[in-house]
Amino acid sequence: MSGHSKWATIRRKKGAIDAKRGAIFTRIAKEISVAAKEGGGDQEGNPRLRLAVTKAKAANMPKDNIERAIKKGTGGLEGMIYEECLYECYAPGGVAIMVDVLTDKKSRTTPEIKSILTKLGGSLANAGAVSRLFERKGQLTLKADQISEEALFDLALGAGAEDIQVNDGMYVVLTTPAEYEAVQSALSTKGLNMEESEIKYIPMTTVEVNDKETAEKVMKLIDNLEANDDVQGVSSNFELGEGVELD
Repeated sequence: MSGHSKWATIRRKKGAIDAKRGAIFTRIAKEISVAAKEGGGDQEGNPRLRLAVTKAKAANMPKDNIERAIKKGTGGLEGMIYEECLYECYAPGGVAIMVDVLTDKKSRTTPEIKSILTKLGGSLANAGAVSRLFERKGQLTLKADQISEEALFDLALGAGAEDIQVNDGMYVVLTTPAEYEAVQSALSTKGLNMEESEIKYIPMTTVEVNDKETAEKVMKLIDNLEANDDVQGVSSNFELGEGVELD
C-alpha cells in the first residue's frame, strides 16, 4: 500500500480530506438516523446504530446532535427520509470507485453523480462489476507518534484487529466489520486519537497509475465526488505510482 499511502499523505497535506466539522457531523447524523429508523433507537439491540454512534463520538460530535439524529430516525422528531444508494464507477486509468450515498431524493443525486463522472473522465459501471473488487473492512487511521508499533500491535490485535500497516508516520488498523466496534473501543479507551475511523470498502488489489496527468484526473474526480452533500464515503483501488511527482 506504499503508493496508496503516498497519495493519502498528499491529500492530507493539501487538505483534500473533508475537515469541516459541520459537514462531518451532517454525514454522521444521516447515518445515525437511517440506522435508528431501520433497527430502532436502542443501541444495545441495534448494532448498526451502535457503530454509527461510536463513529460520532470518535469525531467529537456533541451528545445533543447524536440524540436528535436518533429521534429523527425513530420518528420522535420531524426530519428527512433518507435512501441508501451505492454507485459503482470507473475512473481514468482503469481505476475502480465505490460511492456510498444517503439521499432524500435519488432523482437529484444520481444525475449529480453522473455529471461529476462525465465531466472528469469517469463513468458508471454495471452492478457487481466494481464491488467484486472490494471487501468491507473497518479502517482506523492514527498518527504513529501516539504509541509504539509493538504496543499498538498488542492492543489492536488483542481486541480483534486483522492487520496493522505502518505508512509514512501513520498506522492503519484493519478489522472485520464485526470486530470494528471492539477495536475502536480499545483504541479510544487507551486515549488514542483517530484521524479517520469507519467501515468502508477496501480494495483487494490496487491499480497503479504511473502517468501524472491521469493520476491528477483520478484525484480530482474522487475529491469532487466526496464534496457532494449526499456522499457518505468514497473508496477506490487507486495507487499512485512511486515515480509520480505531483505539483
